[in-house]
Amino acid sequence: MAERMLQFVRLSQAQPEKRDVAARRADFGEIYQYQEFDTGAASQQASRCSQCGVPFCSVHCPLNNNIPDWLKLTAEGRLEEAYEVSSATNTFPEICGRICPQDRLCEGNCVIEKGFESVTIGAVERYITDTAWEKGWVKPPKPRQELPWSVGIIGAGPAGLAAAEKLRLRGYQVHVYDRYDRVGGLMIYGIPGFKLEKEVVLRRWKQYEEGGIHFHLNCAIGRDVTLAELRERHDAVFIATGVYKARDIDCVGSGLGGIVPALEYLTASNRNNLGDPVPAFESGALDAKGKRVVVVGGGDTAMDCVRTAVRQGAVSVTCLYRRDKANMPGSMREVKNAEEEGVEFTWLAAPEAFLGDTQVTGVRAVRMHLGLPDATGRQQVAPVPGSAFTIPCDLAIKALGFDPEDLPKAFDEPALPVTRWGTLKVNHRTMMTELPGVFAGGDIVRGASLVVWAIRDGRDAADQIDAYVKAKAGQKLAAAAE
Repeated sequence: MAERMLQFVRLSQAQPEKRDVAARRADFGEIYQYQEFDTGAASQQASRCSQCGVPFCSVHCPLNNNIPDWLKLTAEGRLEEAYEVSSATNTFPEICGRICPQDRLCEGNCVIEKGFESVTIGAVERYITDTAWEKGWVKPPKPRQELPWSVGIIGAGPAGLAAAEKLRLRGYQVHVYDRYDRVGGLMIYGIPGFKLEKEVVLRRWKQYEEGGIHFHLNCAIGRDVTLAELRERHDAVFIATGVYKARDIDCVGSGLGGIVPALEYLTASNRNNLGDPVPAFESGALDAKGKRVVVVGGGDTAMDCVRTAVRQGAVSVTCLYRRDKANMPGSMREVKNAEEEGVEFTWLAAPEAFLGDTQVTGVRAVRMHLGLPDATGRQQVAPVPGSAFTIPCDLAIKALGFDPEDLPKAFDEPALPVTRWGTLKVNHRTMMTELPGVFAGGDIVRGASLVVWAIRDGRDAADQIDAYVKAKAGQKLAAAAE
């Protein structure tokens, strides 16, 4: 082991500095000053790793990244090798370094003794890959040998792109179909720029096109081409559409004007920042400027909404969540960032009714009480009688999570099997649906989840597709030889 490791005993944990609150409230730029997290800082923070025999950071990473290995290489100044190790298991380390909830995953499970704080993993991961882009170490996925088989991928989000890159590197002819006009899925239209600047995603699109991956954008399956046609056109199909159907809230006044789903609001903001014409934003319907905003929900999407509203110039921003802070499903770092930026959190409160004649003017909420855990281990919530109160509101945003769309209907393929939750049903060993040659992964199988899990599913699906196509080709050769 290099002498420069195990430095947690003398070096304190350090994350990249944040921009001044007033400055970051005024724009959609990333809030961390990554440029100041230079080689020296990255090397020092990486040297704090204890190189433990059973690295819990890797165990609790969905991609099982070889984190201690690339931390050690970074500490030794061997950044190109660190990038090679990092990218061997992660298709988008520069994205995961920015948006993964490290406080719940790798860093949250670091085994350094209490009082010394965990190793800074996410910022080092981002630094390694951003340096790789600057130095030209990141190459398009060009195979050594072209294969005669093609794979169709539905969805240009993280799962679809991860599968596309891995299959292309093996020589497959890869075609990606997406109903939007840009590659990236929710990484482009759902996640705000202050967490993930769009050029970080768009440069991957350019790189993949250089590598020979074909993108068919503004192409909706079921409208422009059917799933049956794709199955005829390709040797295998991978469905990685994600989940986009917003969960609703059933209470009085939910149909009033000024009450919008989170993704609709975030997409309008992101499109506006990308320079697209957005009539609903320009009319003010999806712009929080000058408004009193209430966001209902406690996940990462809710945090994206409240922090976007702050940047749009809202008069006030309130997050209404029915449980307490300790039970929030979102990243605690994002909650802290929101608090710093002036968001007011109203814990243990749930909407009872939306007030107003035609346009929302307020949210009547009721205080909630945390009770005993249910079968899942999560505490149940119950309303406190006589505790209703009203929050003035001009724009209410529902950030209650996402459900899958009805894909059998949308794809005009009734035989496509789904679970009772509406997600696609697959054999979890092979990742294939009951339709031969049709695979699925990411949120459309596991439900709304993290980008890192989508990447894992895409990479695993690529392996299963490769095995399936080659086995099928082998069977054809054997039959022809008989």
